[in-house]
Amino acid sequence: MAFDLMVKRIYEPPAADDGQRVLVDRIWPRGVSKEHAALALWLKEIAPSDELRKWFGHEPARWVEFQKRYRVELDRNEEAVTRLRDLLRHGRATLLYGAHDEAHNNAVALAGYLRAG
Repeated sequence: MAFDLMVKRIYEPPAADDGQRVLVDRIWPRGVSKEHAALALWLKEIAPSDELRKWFGHEPARWVEFQKRYRVELDRNEEAVTRLRDLLRHGRATLLYGAHDEAHNNAVALAGYLRAG
C-alpha cells in the first residue's frame, strides 16, 4: 500500500496539508511547545534505540549502515510499526523530527522503510 507521507522538521510551522503530525523522535525537541507541535501522536517507541542513535551521531558517512541497522530494529518493533501504519491508512501524515540534517535522520529512514512496504 502506498502511503501519503511527508517528512519535515518539527521546528517548521504546522501547515494545513500536513495531515496527521507524528513526532518520531525518542526525545522531545528543545524549545518546542506541545501547542506549537500540533501533534496527532508522539510515537517515541518507533525511534531508533539510544545505542543506534548515539552510534550514528548524524554522521553522513554512517547513513547507509544506520538505515540497515534501523530497519532491523523496525522489523523487531512490530507493535509501533503497526500503530503507525494504521494511522497512515487514514490519510496523509507528516513524520516530524528534531535533527538539523534534513537528509540524514531517523524520520527519513523511517519513511523509506514504510514506503518499501
